[in-house]
Amino acid sequence: MLIKFIEWIGAAVEGVIIGIGKISILLYNVLRGIFKPPFEIKNTLRQMLEIGVNSLPVVLITAVFTGMVLALQSYTGFKRFGAEGLVGSIVALSMTRELGPVLTALIVTGRAGASMAAELGTMRVTEQIDALETLATNPVKYLIVPRFIAGTIMLPALVVVTDIIGILGGYFVTVVLLNAGSRTYMKATWDFLQAEDIYNGLIKAAFFGAAFTLISCYKGFYTKGGAEGVGRATTGAVVYSSMAILISDYFLSAWLFK
Repeated sequence: MLIKFIEWIGAAVEGVIIGIGKISILLYNVLRGIFKPPFEIKNTLRQMLEIGVNSLPVVLITAVFTGMVLALQSYTGFKRFGAEGLVGSIVALSMTRELGPVLTALIVTGRAGASMAAELGTMRVTEQIDALETLATNPVKYLIVPRFIAGTIMLPALVVVTDIIGILGGYFVTVVLLNAGSRTYMKATWDFLQAEDIYNGLIKAAFFGAAFTLISCYKGFYTKGGAEGVGRATTGAVVYSSMAILISDYFLSAWLFK
């Protein structure tokens, strides 16, 4: 029993080390491919459409209800202390610094990240990636680099929309439903919100976009085991990307918002 347990620990550690090595090599090849011609502009624009524009409906719904519930909870809590006027600042700061980047990244990971892993995984098990290599086409350059660029660019763009819609959702609940002062809400928003809150949140979003696209593409690119393997790769892409986003969020917050 002890020997089997040690063997299991050793296999797990070996798998982690191999995984880190593979994804590090993949990241190196992706970064090198970004600056190396030919540039897959058309493919990149297609991925920007898939990751960014096609994710807008679910992002908008998430943003507006996040802002609404945040305003509702803040208002009912602050009312006990006579601090209802601070609801606008709480909604704005929470959306720009934390909830906007993190929730948007998680939502897009569940939608676009799973799609990437499934698509690349299917191409791997059906030997389409092998066919690209046979045709002297670099699969990393052709398949992964456009997705990496699109995710890194489009996630901050989606976060801008999330921040605006979330703040408007908070305004609707606070002013329209709870009959608070419109000028008070807007004044609290602009008095406490600073430019660094916005651009630091966008920096976090760019990192999250790069992380989830890299992990999703990695899981799909190295898929094996047929249709069952594609399912495992898709699930793993969402799980590991979400974990990476939440873990890195703490360290990025500690670094950016000192």
